[in-house]
Amino acid sequence: MDTATPAVTVALHDGASVIASSGQVDARRHGELLLPAVDRVLAEAGVKLEAVTGVVVGVGPGPYTGLRVGLVTAATFGSALAVPVRGICTLDGLAYAAGQEGGLEGPFAVATDARRKEVYWARYEDARTRTGDPAVDRPADIAEALAGLPVVGQGAVLYPEAFPDARGPEHVAAGALAALAAERLAAGQELLEPQPLYLRRPDAQVPKNYKVVTPK
Repeated sequence: MDTATPAVTVALHDGASVIASSGQVDARRHGELLLPAVDRVLAEAGVKLEAVTGVVVGVGPGPYTGLRVGLVTAATFGSALAVPVRGICTLDGLAYAAGQEGGLEGPFAVATDARRKEVYWARYEDARTRTGDPAVDRPADIAEALAGLPVVGQGAVLYPEAFPDARGPEHVAAGALAALAAERLAAGQELLEPQPLYLRRPDAQVPKNYKVVTPK
């Protein structure tokens, strides 16, 4: 599952292929849409929740509110089912999908909407190989560094003046995350801890120098 972008996406993977998936784009309803999506995917596959043997969740980068919905839900399932919960970078899932579905070989970049007129982004040698850590920047500040490269994701679509060669997919899909995770696990690679990759502080913060009012 992944809620690091406006897409609320869930998939069921049997270790070899995706057997059911769901995706809805709504940046303000992650909490409302995620559990019904899980139920829908399990029903479509004809699988009971108790049969799940592991959970993979996108760790971002992404906005605080949406990202934590997926991470908390994944942790809850892991605890209730006593199964491992593993994390994977959301940008890696987009890069993998661009290679599998769009035939993009590389090098290229991935950019998602970070709000505040910024993007979360990373550079890739190919669909499976990220070069460097994800970052958050204004599009104009990285346009020169990424000049000539295709850029995958909603971030590229939102800022065409900085990223003229925008490519799909625009949003991450849990099926791609699951397939990439299965591939890495089969190769003996470790996945990430299911901890959020925020890259910056939450939008909502406690006001500074506020007055404390106490009764006399």
